[in-house]
Amino acid sequence: MTEISTDLQNPVMTTASTTTHENDQHRDGLGFWKFMLAGSVAGMVEHMAMFPVDTLKTRMQMLGAAPSSSCAAAAASSSHSHHQIGRLLASIMRTEGPLGLYRGIGAMGLGAGPAHAVHFSVYETCKEKLGGNRTGHHPLVHAASGVIATTASDAVLTPMDVVKQRLQLRSSPYGGVKDCVVRMFKEEGFRAFYASYRTTIVMNAPFTAVYFATYEAAKKVLNEISPENASEEQLMVHVLAGGAAGALAGAVTTPLDVVKTRLQCQGVCGADKFRSSSIRMAVKQIVAREGPQALLRGLKPRVLFHAPAAAICWSTYEAMKSFLQHVPEGHPSQP
Repeated sequence: MTEISTDLQNPVMTTASTTTHENDQHRDGLGFWKFMLAGSVAGMVEHMAMFPVDTLKTRMQMLGAAPSSSCAAAAASSSHSHHQIGRLLASIMRTEGPLGLYRGIGAMGLGAGPAHAVHFSVYETCKEKLGGNRTGHHPLVHAASGVIATTASDAVLTPMDVVKQRLQLRSSPYGGVKDCVVRMFKEEGFRAFYASYRTTIVMNAPFTAVYFATYEAAKKVLNEISPENASEEQLMVHVLAGGAAGALAGAVTTPLDVVKTRLQCQGVCGADKFRSSSIRMAVKQIVAREGPQALLRGLKPRVLFHAPAAAICWSTYEAMKSFLQHVPEGHPSQP
């Protein structure tokens, strides 16, 4: 890298400036703020593009959660047909119109950008510090970096994810993002925004470990198959590797995602409430009432979400990194 060569030619650099330089620069030649910007844009594009599929997943996972309530009874009564994604989509379009697929997108817009900025910048930093950018394949480093990154980003995203999930429900009682936030805080307190955080971490730790390890492994395989046509910088590599990683990780963690959705939406439209945020207790309650198959609700739309979403996210992220290579290093507000 140019910066490293410059440092070697200037042996009088102070220890402090050298340390700062090493912390700010990574294998890709990007500073910390550039990883944050690239990740933020990638997250926004991913979630905005795939939001309708996410709405379908949320609706399917809440089927059977409140069979006694008026607003959920209609969904539960037709749950057999609504297990077909196409029929559920047609029902939403017929009764709510296209905008029904986008309820809650404002909350995701507010949360996805900052959360993904944290996610990718922490991932790149950890991967660099743990030696994942050295020559060779380092699946454990990639997996560990991903777990650390998702734990940090989930702390940022979870409150808005809860708001988003509640707004996505059929006949949601909230008028919008602001109304949902205010009413949740007044009626349930601050803890309601993090009721699913433990479950989210438990779910996203294996999700991210599988996701990043599969992504890096898939890139390696694709480059070995056709190194002259599938360089790491080409779009198709990121699309295929990201899609495979997203599909596998999404499928494996579906039961935990069902628990997360139920915890986030408990009490809304008469949905079941849980005595605590314990994953084990939630699983037992769901299985006792609806059977073990309830933990696999939303599997198809979850896979359909994460496969293209991962491809979109990684291709956007890598494209942003390539673009930012040409932006002078330093603070983003500086010329």
